[in-house]
Order: sequence, then structure tokens, then C-alpha cells
Amino acid sequence: MNSPDHRRHSAAAEHPFDAGLQPERTALAWRRTSLSVTVGALISLRVLPHYWGPWGLILAGAGVVLSIIMIVLAHRRYQTHHRRLTSGAHVRSGLPDGALPALLVTISIGAAALAIVLVFTV
Repeated sequence: MNSPDHRRHSAAAEHPFDAGLQPERTALAWRRTSLSVTVGALISLRVLPHYWGPWGLILAGAGVVLSIIMIVLAHRRYQTHHRRLTSGAHVRSGLPDGALPALLVTISIGAAALAIVLVFTV
């Protein structure tokens, strides 16, 4: 079990894959994007109930939940790609490759629609 290959594989799994750190930079970019969406959702949690009452609270709460889901998906995506790169075997991700970008687009469209509604109702 403690063969040189096993030690090399376990050491590779703990460290970044390559000198360029592309997967790590991508993961950090998704993390920053997710945190930005979370901040926007938390701000809307503070603002929307003032204008729309309980409906604003529900919409803002949904934004917070979606942003947390985005953070979790970004973390799972990084772990999966890191395992794929450090092991020679094919690792199945368990979620479609476009799930994270699709969630971001959905949140962005919803936020834009909400901003338009707020501009025309206030």
C-alpha cells in the first residue's frame, strides 16, 4: 500500500496539478463570481422587502439560495476536475458540464428582470 507509486499519487492529489494553475484560477474566478452573486442577493434581501413586502423577501431569499447552490457547484466542479487531472482514471462529475454557467445565466437574467421591474415601479 505504501509503494512509491501510491505515495506519488497521494502527493499529487494534494498539490495543484500544473505550474500554470489554470484549474485553480478557474475555480477562484467561479468562487469570486459566486460570492458577488451572494452579495447582490443579500443586498436585495435588504432592499426588496421594503418595496414588495413578503414577495420581495421570497424573491431575495430565492436569490440567496441560488447563490449558495452556485458556490457549492463551483467547489464540486473544481474537485472533480482536480481529480481528473491528478489521476489517470476517468472521473465522472455527476453533473453536466454546463450546469454552473447555466445557473449563472439564469440568476443574471432574473436579476436583470428584477432591476427593470424595480426601475419602472419605483
